[in-house]
Amino acid sequence: MKKIVIAIGGNSLIRDEKHQTVQDQLDATRGTCEQIAEIAQKKWRLAITHGNGPQVGFILLRSELASHVLHRVPMDSCGADTQGAIGYMLQQSLQNIFKARGIERRAVSIVTQVIVDPGDPAFRNPTKPIGPFYPDSSVGEKNGWQMMEDAGRGFRRVVASPRPLQIVEGAIIKKLVDEGEVVIGAGGGGVPVIIDNDKLRGVEAVIDKDYSSSLLARDIGADTLLISTSIDKVCLKFGKSQQRCIDTMNVRDAERYLQRGEFGEGSMKPKIEAGIDFLKGGGKRVIITSPEHMVDALEGEGGTRIE
Repeated sequence: MKKIVIAIGGNSLIRDEKHQTVQDQLDATRGTCEQIAEIAQKKWRLAITHGNGPQVGFILLRSELASHVLHRVPMDSCGADTQGAIGYMLQQSLQNIFKARGIERRAVSIVTQVIVDPGDPAFRNPTKPIGPFYPDSSVGEKNGWQMMEDAGRGFRRVVASPRPLQIVEGAIIKKLVDEGEVVIGAGGGGVPVIIDNDKLRGVEAVIDKDYSSSLLARDIGADTLLISTSIDKVCLKFGKSQQRCIDTMNVRDAERYLQRGEFGEGSMKPKIEAGIDFLKGGGKRVIITSPEHMVDALEGEGGTRIE
């Protein structure tokens, strides 16, 4: 049985600004899980990761608004909270679909810690977008947030995003995947932790889930890394009149496009970089597509393939 890591974008669980509630996200999750169940039915051993940028942003915004009556929530706790909430939606949706389809697979979520370097330059230069999109940066000025424009879609708050070094629960996830369980792990890139006096300690940051997904895929010996996002294919000149979609590319092509600055810092760039890391680390193929096209793309019908 081949292994696959499916990385679901946090933004892909929110269809638009009018559909952001927990129920809306659950509805979107169920649709995505229909595709994942079909992949599981094809006898793939699989692990699932997910983003949490919008969801962490919601928690932080609630924390700010309620700070006059309740304590604020630190970033690492936000990560753990969203791992639990999104993992719950994914595993319950998968369990129900497996039962309805007669698929003898089980789904389980693992709250995952990921070790980062306390000296990572990302702590001095925050670039990771979280939370909703805003028409301008004024909300950041009011709340003391750092803001950046995100791929032509609006402004978002940005926080530190250090590179993942080691997945603490990686061996446990690999063991469960090898035994045929469908494992949801490294959610939101994992809870960022450092080693302090030989002990793990959480830090104020958010790890990009694409980099952690690539690391996890290498840890478990996956053949394929499938990255689900809000668009069907990777595009050059995204959002411009010269926009062109890409069906396939190799590592050399991907590196050339990165050097040309074709991909947005907070959107497609980390997906391409994560894909390159996976392929250079022994992976066989990377697929990037939207949730509703995952099965078709895995069978060569749609999406962007990097090999």
